[in-house]
Amino acid sequence: MTATTIVSDRVTQGRGVERLIQGQAVMDGAGVKINRVLTQALQRRLDPFLMLDAFGSDQANDYIAGFPEHPHRGFETVSYMLSGRMRHKDSAGNEGLLTSGGVQWMTAGRGVIHSEMPEQEEGVMEGFQLWLNLPAADKMRQPWYRDFDADQIPEFTTADGVTVRVIAGASHGVAGAVQRDVTLPLYLDVLLPAGTRFEQLLPAGHNAFIYTYRGSVVVDDKAVAAGRMAILANTVGADGVRLQAEEESRVILLAGQPLNEPIAQYGPFVMNSQAEIFQAVEDFRNGKLGEAVVA
Repeated sequence: MTATTIVSDRVTQGRGVERLIQGQAVMDGAGVKINRVLTQALQRRLDPFLMLDAFGSDQANDYIAGFPEHPHRGFETVSYMLSGRMRHKDSAGNEGLLTSGGVQWMTAGRGVIHSEMPEQEEGVMEGFQLWLNLPAADKMRQPWYRDFDADQIPEFTTADGVTVRVIAGASHGVAGAVQRDVTLPLYLDVLLPAGTRFEQLLPAGHNAFIYTYRGSVVVDDKAVAAGRMAILANTVGADGVRLQAEEESRVILLAGQPLNEPIAQYGPFVMNSQAEIFQAVEDFRNGKLGEAVVA
């Protein structure tokens, strides 16, 4: 959809780049090749975000095995498909097809078992999966699931010609497809034509980062090339971020309010204590994970 009213963000002091992250080449699921950009070592620094995987290949052997049935508890998964087709099925009987430009948002809560399998045998499959933590009070909530087709993601174009897709939060007066209390996530996909710039207001205290996946952008005189994540500094007095592009570039921009709670992770379970992790494993073994509901 296209918004009709744009309220331009004006950043008075931009955040700089604290450090650049290259990510790690890993294999997940049944053998899918992934660039794990936000790793477990960065969870505390980028709280409430737990993980960001970038995947992209035109070689079917890199993705065809997919992600067979596996459990989750204690957080949310956000899958954003740039190109390709992926079928979701879960233990509550929910099923959905994630296609190019679409988003799948799943709140695992107290527990769900799901699979994510490619529904193509050739061509490009490219996208991201983000893990967003849940506060302690919500970790055992009822699971939730929803698919958003490409035309259900709000989109706008600035006077400078920058196109922004608003997956979560709000940008320039445009509300995203999903809003969340407590963590207040912002998730944007930003396309900057050559020679353009984009400004985004960010609340003080929110942790933020960008990941460039096409071209190269400059943040406060620091170049962030394709395949790099830039952690944005939490500079006192800074009220946002400024992006500039000399060539056509695309980035995802994420920010969120930190939970400042203990993080205990064991594979697909993220809780607040080891005791809760042991309980999650035991519940999974005994078939006690909760059922999901469709919003």
